[in-house]
Amino acid sequence: MTTDDTLPAGAGSLYRTIWRWHFYAGLICLPFFILLATTGAIYLFRDQLEPVFEHNRLIVEQTAARPLAAETLIGRALTVQPGAPVRFAPPSAPDRSAEVGVRDEAGTVMSVFLEPSTGRVLDTVADDQRPMTLISHIHSLDILGAGPNLIIEIVAGWAILLVASGVYLWWPRGRKGGVITVRATPARRIWWRDLHAVTGILACSALLFLAITGMPWSGYWGDNFRRIVNEAGLGMPAQVKATSVASDAALAATTAGSWTMDASSVPVAAPSAGQRLPIGAIMDIASQRGVAPGYVVRLPGSTGGVFTVQSYPNKATGQRVIHIDQYSGKVLADVRFADYGPVSKAVEWGIAVHTGGQYGLINQLVMLAGCLAIIGLSITSAVMWWKRRPPGKLAAPPAPQAARPVSGFALFALATGLVFPLLGLSILIALVVDRLVSATLKRQFAL
Repeated sequence: MTTDDTLPAGAGSLYRTIWRWHFYAGLICLPFFILLATTGAIYLFRDQLEPVFEHNRLIVEQTAARPLAAETLIGRALTVQPGAPVRFAPPSAPDRSAEVGVRDEAGTVMSVFLEPSTGRVLDTVADDQRPMTLISHIHSLDILGAGPNLIIEIVAGWAILLVASGVYLWWPRGRKGGVITVRATPARRIWWRDLHAVTGILACSALLFLAITGMPWSGYWGDNFRRIVNEAGLGMPAQVKATSVASDAALAATTAGSWTMDASSVPVAAPSAGQRLPIGAIMDIASQRGVAPGYVVRLPGSTGGVFTVQSYPNKATGQRVIHIDQYSGKVLADVRFADYGPVSKAVEWGIAVHTGGQYGLINQLVMLAGCLAIIGLSITSAVMWWKRRPPGKLAAPPAPQAARPVSGFALFALATGLVFPLLGLSILIALVVDRLVSATLKRQFAL
């Protein structure tokens, strides 16, 4: 990258410094970018792919017969999967199955799918083994535990710096070629450089959006950001705080789907000598309150527990959570998107767009273009590096010899590192490693 066909005329110390950091950040993060973009592109089309991957579980023949009572279907599910029932999902459409979630002795929640009108069991699978759930867990590295998930948070932070540094390196500086057009042919390195630069500038807004909107789900920054937002009264709805008392099991322990509500506590019902209401009565309440099909009913886990109706459609604006006393049917809380604080609204909207759900097919296609751009940028950067590196050398852009003044980009990187502490820590580690590597090793391997 230091050859005259890729380095703009008059490139100074600052340009070389930013180029060097852009190179290292991209090279280190490249495999993660490809993983994130590939799994993200698949997950965007979950609504189209789930009926294909899980056809035998989800799709049933339409019939005029009425669905069996929820308790009957739960009883059928328990005959094949012993345990404690924790949720019931009525059919979301005439050709869809009913689903019962059962927690087994090992604590694993198993999904049992049934034909609604006959109670015939279609299949049983662990929640975390369903195809789209696996894709989601691979995307976040949750499949490897909490520690690896922090890597994704760091990578997302570096993605923000890569976009900013990439725009700086792309800036024309009087150059016409390689700005919005691609010069030469694929046989030359400059063609790959131009393709990388043009793709990056066209997709930089989408890439920045994906990086920022993915941050709220991260393990460290996301959890702390949510806590700060809630403490400031800008997130979790006030009515949940007013009507909810911390229970033994938080909502986050039994569901996933809403950045705002997953961290909320569940109200406690006053124990009663009466019998628990049938699930059908809870479904009637949901229907009367205008909850559209596609919701899930979470079942009380104790005498003080409550029924919780959860509706998390693709559009963030349709989110709904209703807590209902299991004995009296009294609605203890009815939370809609409109009740969220301004920051939660922005985060939920961003996540819905990020996952391709807020605006339908056009949303999916735009985000898919962003994912494909990330893959394209990763490939072109790897080819550029491979074409220019001498055998046995890393061939990083050399550090400038002249003293470097504090630049606007350095201040931007510092500010970004302060906002995202794990990113800031990784920047400090990178600086220390760069200083510790001897001049001899740098010359020998072109570090």
